[in-house]
Amino acid sequence: AAGMFLRLLSDVRWRAANPKWRRTTCCRRSTSSTAEPHPVSLPAQAQVVICGGGIMGTSVAYHLSKMGWKDIVLLEQGRLAAGTTRFCAGIVSTARHVSIELKMADYSNKLYQQLEQETGVKTGYTKTGSISLAQTQDRLISLKRIASSLNVMGIPCEIITPKQVAQLHPLINIHDLVGAMYVPEDALVSSANVSLALATAASQNGVQIHERTSVSHVSVQKGRVTGVETDRGQIQCQYFVNCAGQWAYELGHSGEEPVNIPLHACEHFYLLTHPLKEPLASDLPTIVDPDGRIYIRNWQGGILSGGFEKNPKPLFTEGRNQLEIQNLQEDWDHFEPLLSALLRRMPDLEALQIMQLVNCPESFTPDMRCIMGESPTVRGYFVLAGMNSAGISYGGGAGKYLAEWMVNGYPSENVWPLDLKRFGTLQSSRTFLRHRVMEVMPLMCDLKVPRWDFQTGRQLRTSPLYDRLDAQGARWMEKHGFERVKYFVPPGKDLLDLDQSKTFYKPDWFDIVGSEVKCCKEAVCVIDMSSFTKFEISSTGDQALESLQYLFSNDLDVPVGHVVHTGMLNEKGGYENDCSIARLSKRSFFMISPTDQQVHCWAWLKNRLPDDSNLTMEDVTWKYTALNLIGPRAVDVLSELSYAPITPEHFPSLFCKEMSVGYANGIRVMSITHTGEPGFMLYIPIEYALHVYNEVMNMGQKYGIRNAGYYALRSLRIEKFFAFWGQDLDAFTTPMECGREFQVKLEKGMQFVGQEALLEQKQNGVYKRFTMFILEDHDTDTDLWPWWGEPIFRNGRYVGKTTSSAYSYSLERHVCLGFVQHFDEKTGEELVVTTDFINQGEYEIDIAGQRFQAKAKLYPFSSLFTHRRRKDEVELSGYQRE
Repeated sequence: AAGMFLRLLSDVRWRAANPKWRRTTCCRRSTSSTAEPHPVSLPAQAQVVICGGGIMGTSVAYHLSKMGWKDIVLLEQGRLAAGTTRFCAGIVSTARHVSIELKMADYSNKLYQQLEQETGVKTGYTKTGSISLAQTQDRLISLKRIASSLNVMGIPCEIITPKQVAQLHPLINIHDLVGAMYVPEDALVSSANVSLALATAASQNGVQIHERTSVSHVSVQKGRVTGVETDRGQIQCQYFVNCAGQWAYELGHSGEEPVNIPLHACEHFYLLTHPLKEPLASDLPTIVDPDGRIYIRNWQGGILSGGFEKNPKPLFTEGRNQLEIQNLQEDWDHFEPLLSALLRRMPDLEALQIMQLVNCPESFTPDMRCIMGESPTVRGYFVLAGMNSAGISYGGGAGKYLAEWMVNGYPSENVWPLDLKRFGTLQSSRTFLRHRVMEVMPLMCDLKVPRWDFQTGRQLRTSPLYDRLDAQGARWMEKHGFERVKYFVPPGKDLLDLDQSKTFYKPDWFDIVGSEVKCCKEAVCVIDMSSFTKFEISSTGDQALESLQYLFSNDLDVPVGHVVHTGMLNEKGGYENDCSIARLSKRSFFMISPTDQQVHCWAWLKNRLPDDSNLTMEDVTWKYTALNLIGPRAVDVLSELSYAPITPEHFPSLFCKEMSVGYANGIRVMSITHTGEPGFMLYIPIEYALHVYNEVMNMGQKYGIRNAGYYALRSLRIEKFFAFWGQDLDAFTTPMECGREFQVKLEKGMQFVGQEALLEQKQNGVYKRFTMFILEDHDTDTDLWPWWGEPIFRNGRYVGKTTSSAYSYSLERHVCLGFVQHFDEKTGEELVVTTDFINQGEYEIDIAGQRFQAKAKLYPFSSLFTHRRRKDEVELSGYQRE
């Protein structure tokens, strides 16, 4: 088989280039999958054991050894690069939607380019460029958004016409195309050879590599990795790295302490042909045709073409432990739609002779993003797996970031979108994974417009009010497995049209959300926010207060009943979490965090709180339903239901009181709405949830009450310049950079995590600044909408990206939030960002290649000016600071 031939050729070349490694291995039969005698025994101990000898494992070993860690053992159950890496199509593409994935692919491309020179192992690196085709205007918009991101990162990229496509690749049928994106720096490699080159360099740096060695389980003591058991004995170690690819899930569950790694394999098909009569040039661009669901690359004068069909075939759901991946069974009927798409795109291939249909397993994750990072339950257990068919593109960058994470305690970029801790145990169900990957694989090619939602694995975590809200027209989205309301469809509106509405322009729900926002501002609305993460931390003495004072940046030694908005910072001063903490009693605290913080925040606190039996932390997310009562009439509704004074004198802002609402006791009421609007959060024991909701809705009728969803909440919080963790704030953002100095106890002489970094920023200034932008020449009805990730330009120069945006129904303008940086025009060096630098610039926001003028503000608009006005009456420069 062609794949086997490539693999054997790689073996021979690598072993010839690496005599030191050759001496440590025995002769072997290439077709055998059984263990054979090993002349070199395993070491009794090592600092790091890596399981998996594919592109991920060898990349981690390479980068760790480059960073100075030498005591590393890499174990491979079969032979190096004999898993998914062996069958990889070898396309290195930087055209990615997610910023961190784009950076990983760009680094990988640059690494592979010089790897052959560094190691002497031929990697087959050929710079061909890639062309992504668009058959529809929406697809072209999607490509233009990617092109904007690539260009500001210094990666050459251009949007081209169908005629230019034909000039670059004469065999392509261009008749149904509206445009394309050309990335000239993209490349092709031999994936197996790249992996062997990384292994060569790692071996030369002292890494020990052992093939034919299977890991049976990982030993854990007191929540930390202590060693691994293999079929050749035990190795004691401090760190274990699971790079086992499609076997990562089973390996994670085989340890003494299970580690959930949610991925599942699907069959992935591609075609190999004999050379054309006139063999294709080796530097012919790779073609990606997402609307046709296929990719096409040159392969030894012929072509290699595969794709992502609409009806994928999951496999190994029951678990399977073959040592090396063999070519699975051909299925021409299944491949037929992709073959038809290929022949439509390249009609001249009709007479071409097919060499082989390759069918190999490829791992996919529940959200189409790879998995990396440290386990939330076992210290020292790291994971890098689930590449969603982009392993060779991400391999170099992913290995680098994970190595940095292990050596420094954190990577050099924000990798939260890829962090293992974004998942909980609920995503590790085999049934869930099987169903979700059947949706994920087709989505690799589907058009991803803003606000799309997964359809599988839904209604997993729901509020007690789910059925009640659903019956009233709720439209749902999912966050961390929890169902949350987007908006409510009024009676008589066409539900089907709304559910299928997908656009980069003004969405069909615009007026619906507008009426919810209006009600929040003029009357009263209820939003079910039960998905928020909720912890209770208490102690018998002062242990809880003392620990939290050190782990959080704001002063928590406040009177009982007060609520403090605070950050949980890392040593660099960046936000690991942004939360509200209510002091319930002298020794008890109630902590509210974003929905997707449930696993991350728990692990962060658990690893840093003292091991004291008198100090307890409990996850009470499931115990409380949270209702957000927003609007000026919220106070009237609540006071009538509770028979208690709710006026500002009795119930000031950021206050918490346990009250009765209707017949229900023990409701925790907080004067906070997370939007800047007046109102209250009600934390209700779940058994009372339906009663309290019904009481609130009945009492609120005379005040014009209605249900609202998260889209209205988003609009409200963005126009008030409220930053949210996971969207605007991350581990690389400090309070000083987003105008939250007032939430930090720098002047109180108390020590806390991140203090030194913040003091340094206070003295020297910040290198980026959270800024609010109001689009000025943007037509909401006809222009493309901003969503997030749009480049920001100041005086024509790139200075940052937006992090979130929403239409402000009060200002009748789009509002974008984002960070502005200051780069030296000559050297590119980062400079301090001052208030004057922000205020004195002329700004533009780039939406899919079109720039719109924007007004920059460092403060939210005064509520005096947020009444609805005609656009021509609004003089933005006249707004005042709050």
